[in-house]
Amino acid sequence: MQETTIQLFVEALDEGGYVATSPDVPGLVAQGRTIVETVEIAQGLTRKIAESCIEHGDPLPPALAHLDACTTAVDLRIPVGMP
Repeated sequence: MQETTIQLFVEALDEGGYVATSPDVPGLVAQGRTIVETVEIAQGLTRKIAESCIEHGDPLPPALAHLDACTTAVDLRIPVGMP
């Protein structure tokens, strides 16, 4: 399995929880109770969107279309829940 990175915007909701969208993956909207859960849901949805594009012969979003060239190291910042 290859990996790539996408830009993800996570916003707190007034009623609680979080929602994430991405300009890199049109149609991606993920909602969860915590930031970590929301990011995990967004990761899964991104995979499903890519699988659907491939299955139906649709073009992948540009941020995902270059997976064959993705072999470099990536510097990530991830949320970590603290007690």
